[in-house]
Amino acid sequence: MTAARLVRAAARAALPVLAAVHVAPVVSTFGPLRNRVMPRLSGRGRAGHVALTFDDGPDPVSTPQFLRLLADRGVHATFFLLGNQAHRSPGLVRDIAAAGHEIGVHGWLHRPLLLRGPRATYDDFARARDTVAAITGRQPRLFRPPYGIMSAAAHLAARRLDLTPVLWTCWGEDWTAHATPDSVHRTVTADLDGGGTVLLHDSDCTSAPGAWRSALGALPLLLDTCEQRGYEVGRLAEHGRPGEGPRTQFT
Repeated sequence: MTAARLVRAAARAALPVLAAVHVAPVVSTFGPLRNRVMPRLSGRGRAGHVALTFDDGPDPVSTPQFLRLLADRGVHATFFLLGNQAHRSPGLVRDIAAAGHEIGVHGWLHRPLLLRGPRATYDDFARARDTVAAITGRQPRLFRPPYGIMSAAAHLAARRLDLTPVLWTCWGEDWTAHATPDSVHRTVTADLDGGGTVLLHDSDCTSAPGAWRSALGALPLLLDTCEQRGYEVGRLAEHGRPGEGPRTQFT
């Protein structure tokens, strides 16, 4: 066998191994397992605090309504923005930051990372990070992958870009056409405990049309439940780690 054939044969043999390495982080998608064995990736924080997070914005129709409700309740949250959405509405991004909310990135486009190679993954993250930084004057430090699915390339790109991946411990399934405020509240609180991170959506750009209304309607109910249970609600920046007090940066 020639040297060229040996190289091609070795490459073919390595492909399954490389593919397995690329998709291995997908196990973190399974919430119960992630919450037990990957507390940092899940966004697990101190027992008396709940981190409130929103994905897929900003949207000029829906996001301002979330901002008004949060301002009325005196609550700050973390918004994971899509880079292309931020590029379209830079003034709204500045409004989010000016209101005291924390901004992370959700990638440039909402596409599965398992379908992307290392270079495309890095470029997507970097473009989103740099766009938000240019708008706000502050580089985001947190990242949430689309669909909550990580890959080996995503972990490497996040590390190179100084981005910390954070998922969630409970969500409202507020992206579906049949979601209602009551169903979102019920779904979130079924798994909610102190130290948890809640995922909601302030935009329907990747959801059923108008689905954001179910999250907006559920938000006062959720905040009331947290108050009744004695949980402080806020940004990931104040979330800390189990057994710790507030921190200035979630790491």
